[in-house]
Amino acid sequence: MISGTATKDPVKKALILSLAVSAVSLSMKIGAFFVTGSTAALSDSLESVVHFFAVAFVVYGYYLSLKPADDDHHYGHERIELLSVGAEGAIIVAAAFTIVYYAVQSMITGIVIENMGTGLIMLIGAALINLALGSYVVSVGKKHNSMIAISNGKHTLTDVWTSTGVVAALVIIHFTGWLFIDIIISLGIAAYISFEGYRLLRFSVKGIMDERNPETDAALRGVLDGELPGHITGWHHLRHRTSGRTTWVELHLVFADNISLEAAHADATRLERSLIDALKTDGVITLHLEPQTAHDTDHQILRGANKKKKLDEFA
Repeated sequence: MISGTATKDPVKKALILSLAVSAVSLSMKIGAFFVTGSTAALSDSLESVVHFFAVAFVVYGYYLSLKPADDDHHYGHERIELLSVGAEGAIIVAAAFTIVYYAVQSMITGIVIENMGTGLIMLIGAALINLALGSYVVSVGKKHNSMIAISNGKHTLTDVWTSTGVVAALVIIHFTGWLFIDIIISLGIAAYISFEGYRLLRFSVKGIMDERNPETDAALRGVLDGELPGHITGWHHLRHRTSGRTTWVELHLVFADNISLEAAHADATRLERSLIDALKTDGVITLHLEPQTAHDTDHQILRGANKKKKLDEFA
């Protein structure tokens, strides 16, 4: 029975289901390899082996990302999702190199394929299972804005394409006797999953490097370029980064002179609410309040405070 907590978290439920189904699919593909002896089937099995361990790491990463901030992690644990996605990408690339190794070995030692009918049934079954699973996990990820689920679902869908390629190879070999097709499909699978692994690695690196998210930036600027609350006359030094389900935003606000701290705080809080509402994620907004006239004069106190950063980079 699924616990109440898992039921309330669709992403967690999808990832646990993905892990369980991946084990079933892996068993079917390994069986297909032992039945047929096909290098392409072996390639598909190896991709599924790394996929299973990648999903296990992703599930662990997701559980860790749910932990709240503590004394050692003031910003929470959500950035583990970037590491999870990157690890999954790296494992996929490693699988591609393994597939190439076995393909070359088969070219040297020769190819023998048997029991194609049974192997085809097992591979087609595994492909249909992964198609349903991958589509479900991707849809959950998109609905709940979870990149860790989207990447896992897309990886599952790569299994569908690799299995489809192996099925096509075995069918062609059955009707033509061209055993070399087995090697060609294996190398094609390696190239395809390498590209998918690269895409996941690229996303991970972009997140770790805090690359600007265009959609988030447009949403924030849409609010800031509109009518600002009360006594706010301008803004600058907008920065933001997204980790998992939270977007962290920093911003300097310029206020009309001679207003009370109470009034400035009220205006800033209203703007903070508008910025959070504009985001698809949760938001933590940090605002630096400045008077309009004394802005430049006051900031001279900070000149030379940082050894490498120029004053206009942070004030």
